[in-house]
Order: sequence, then C-alpha cells, then structure tokens
Amino acid sequence: MSTLDWIVLSGTLTLIVAYGVWKTRGSKNISEYLLGNKEAKWWTIGLSVMATQASAITFLSTPGQAFAEGMGFVQFYFGLPIAMVILCVTFIPLYYKMKVYTAYEFLEGRFDLKTRSLAAFLFLIQRGLGAGITIFAPAIILSTILGWNLNITCIVIGTLVIIYTMSGGTKAVSVTHKYQMLVIFTGMFIAFFLLISYLPEGVSFVDSLRVAGATGKLDTVNFSVDLNSRYTFWSGITGGLFLMLAYFGTDQSQVQRYLSGRSIRESRLGLIFNGLLKVPMQFFILLVGVMVFVFYQYHESPIFFNSAGYEKLQQSDLGGDLTQIEEEQHTLYLEKLELNDSYLNAYRQGDGARQESVRQLIEINEEKQKANRDEVKALIKEVDPEVETNDRDYVFITFILDHLPKGLIGLLLAVILSAAMSSTAAELNALASTTTVDIYKRNVKAVGSDQHYLRMSRLFTLFWGLFAILFATFGTLFENLIQFVNIVGSIFYGTILGIFLVAFYIKFVGARAVFIAALIAEAIVIATFLYSDIGFLWYNLIGCAGVVILSLGLQILLPANNVSSNGT
Repeated sequence: MSTLDWIVLSGTLTLIVAYGVWKTRGSKNISEYLLGNKEAKWWTIGLSVMATQASAITFLSTPGQAFAEGMGFVQFYFGLPIAMVILCVTFIPLYYKMKVYTAYEFLEGRFDLKTRSLAAFLFLIQRGLGAGITIFAPAIILSTILGWNLNITCIVIGTLVIIYTMSGGTKAVSVTHKYQMLVIFTGMFIAFFLLISYLPEGVSFVDSLRVAGATGKLDTVNFSVDLNSRYTFWSGITGGLFLMLAYFGTDQSQVQRYLSGRSIRESRLGLIFNGLLKVPMQFFILLVGVMVFVFYQYHESPIFFNSAGYEKLQQSDLGGDLTQIEEEQHTLYLEKLELNDSYLNAYRQGDGARQESVRQLIEINEEKQKANRDEVKALIKEVDPEVETNDRDYVFITFILDHLPKGLIGLLLAVILSAAMSSTAAELNALASTTTVDIYKRNVKAVGSDQHYLRMSRLFTLFWGLFAILFATFGTLFENLIQFVNIVGSIFYGTILGIFLVAFYIKFVGARAVFIAALIAEAIVIATFLYSDIGFLWYNLIGCAGVVILSLGLQILLPANNVSSNGT
C-alpha cells in the first residue's frame, strides 16, 4: 500500500476511535453505561442496528459470495422487514414496560431463574463465538497485506475495539456506529462506480448485467422447495423470518441498541428504518460482487485469490503443474472475451437462437475455468494441507489491492475495518451487559453498589474481548465467513426465540416444561447440524417449533402447579 493509503486508513480509524472515547468518557452509573441514558434518536438507533449486523464479514465475504454464486444470498434477508413489524408491535412495548437492561430479565418474571439463565447462556455461547469471527475476518486482510502474523493481527484489532467499548459502553458504540456507517456507505458506492468505469469501451452497465446474467449470477429468487437448497424464497421468508425475529428480538447485541432509545416511538422508527434499508443494502453489496465478477470477465483474474496459498504452490515442486494450468486458463480467458462479445452482439441483433447457443458455450467455458481452479486448490492442499483453499473471502480484497487508485485502497480497507469494529463493539457491549445483569448480578452478587456493577461491566467487556481474540486466533475459514457466522447463530437462535414466543403467547405453559423443551430442542438442532445436509436457515424454524411444540406437550404431562404466577 502507498503512504497515502496508510494515511487514509489509519486517520479514519483513529478519528473514529478517539471521537468515541472522547464523546462518551466518564460513564457515571450502570444505566448510562449499558443503556446510554436512553438518549438515542431513531436514526442513531437505525444506523446502530445496521452497523451491529453489518460486520466486516458483510463487506469482505458478501461480494465473494456473489462472485461465486450470484445474487441468491439476498433471499436470506426476505423475512427481515416482516420481523421488524412484529418486533415493533410486540417486543418493544413489553421491554419498555418492564424497564429491563437485557431481554432475558423478562424470562425470569414469566418463568424462573433457570430459564432466564439458560437463554442468557445460549446467547453468550453463540455471540461470544460470533465476536471472535468478526475479529478474525478483518485480521485475514491485514495479515495478508502486511505479512503480519495472523494471531498478532487479531490481537491488535481486538484491542482497538476493547479500548473504546470499555470506555463509553453503549453510548460509545452508538456514537461511533453513525460515523462508521458513513464511511461504509461512501466506500462501497465509490467501489461500485469505479467498477462501472472499468468496463471496456462499448460495454454499458446494462450490458455488464447481461454478461453476468448469462452465467446465472443475477438469478435472485429461487422458489424451489428443496430443503437442502441453502438459499430459497421459502427458507428466507420462513427460516429467515425466525432467524431475524430471534436476532433482533432476543439477541442482546441488537436489543441493547433499541433499548437505548429515548422512547418507544424512537425505537420503533429505528427498527423500521433498518427493515426498509437492510434488504436494498445487501442487494447492493451483492451487486458489487457481481460487478467484480464482470470486471474479471474483461480482466484476467488470479487462478487462486489467496496469495499466500498461491505463492506456496508456485515455489514448490508442483510449480510446473501450476504454470501449465495457468496457460490453459489464459486460453479460456481469451475465449471468454470473444464469447461475451458474441453474446452481446446476438442480443443487440435480436438473434435469440444465437444468443442461447453462445450462452451455453459461456457456461461450458465457466465450468472449464472452475475445473482448473479446483485443480489448483487440490495442488495447494497437496503442498500444504493446512492452507485454506476456499478463497471466496479474498476476492473483493484482491480487487481492492490490485485495481483501485491510491487513497481509495485505504478508504475501502477502512470500510471493512470500520464494519469489524462496529459489530464487535456492539457484541462485546451486549456480552458484558448479559453477563453482568443476567449471570453475575442474579446468581453471584445480588446486592452491590451502582459503581460496583459499573466496574464489573467494564471488566466483563475486557473478559469477552479477550475471549473473542482467543477464539479468533484459532479461527479457520468455514466455506465462507458470512455463512459461518450465520450458521453459528442459527444453531442457537431458534431455541432462544421459541422460549420467548412461549413466554409471550402461550400463557398456560410453565417454567419446567419450557426449560426441558428448550434443552431437547437445542439437542435436536445440534444433531440436525451434525448429521444432515439441511440448509442452515431451517435450524431456526426447527429450534423454535421444537420449543413451542415440546413445551405444550410437556405442560400437559407435567403437574398443573408448574405454571408460574406470571404465566397464568
């Protein structure tokens, strides 16, 4: 990277961290630290909710996902707007009425302490792991660029986040989120328009979409009912709905964002703002990934995007095999240039038959290129079995480093790192809140001063920050980072949501029934993950439905006096 890129990158991140520390220094009590004194306005809530979900994984992995598989991933978010409406009508008024610090406080009043602790514990497991993943994702970038040790890079990023999160708590998270989202939107729009400007002369933006469409990259909606298909309309509108209800309604990292609102109205407007903007935002990020794919239709792409793995193969005894494959790949690239021109010319001339025949040749060409890439991956594994050969997460960063002008490289890296910091800060803040309020205050030290709990909140922020860094140092790519983080969430979210739905809507079910049902349902979800190929979005539905159905059955079998006083 150039000196200008380093100035842009370090200056952007330093200003955000310093402003967050300065603006929110000196929290005086637990309410100010955990809820920001309930001063947040709706646009701060909406941007903070988006920034919490939009981690570095979103901007690192999503374009790579679109590059490899197209726009279908957007179906994952189809249930989100519906979830926002449900949350605004049901969850938010209840949380405000009870004046809670965390979502799980409600469960003790409705059921009992062990049910509250179980839900909090499930949240702490999955979100603690998630925080490690959100640190690991940008660490890949810096370690690749700078040649740093990956573990040291994780420690540096995690430490930066811990500093301002410990300092200002929820208010620091919300304040920095606004500026991080500004950096994120600016950087992604610049990348998109640069990609359009890089199109060859005579190829318009619409033409580029036709080129992408010829290989199926623009196939957005899949109405298949195949449960093994990872992203379909039905999995998004059902499994995705349950995941979003669980994430935004019961995950403290999100609940804490809108509990900091100055009123119910502000919190509702913040969630509606997120519901209206999130799907278009994800669509746009995927479109950026598709445009990167189109860019590499007219500019020769690396045969393997992880430079570290590529260099190991190049310098090994199998380097000659790599050269031979690359020569064949270059021939296919030249052929692809001609096929793209033929496809567009057939379209412009209205020759549908010719267009379809060329499209089939394009697909054959793509399959041959993929076979070459797979062969290279196999060679890399032969050279070093420890090297991760799934290189989707390196696609966008490779484009940034190789093809963006000086200064903009630093800005796009700041986008990814800002997203990492925003998401991780919200996670650490929520983990500390849940540990302090639901575990420590309720199970360890029930009576203490406000200053004592404030001090413990900061210590738990530090603890979870160190835990996340430790997990990140053991992180490995699992298919694709954005899929991995969603799989981890889906394993636990459905069960947590089921507990809350029973609490809200099935008043005759008591504590013992729902507690046992939750344990069984979670076991079923874990078994499904381990022993089936079903798409991970369905885990949310399985876990949620399992808790509801099993708790109803168990309540009928268990003694009638099991129902809590608040549940009758």
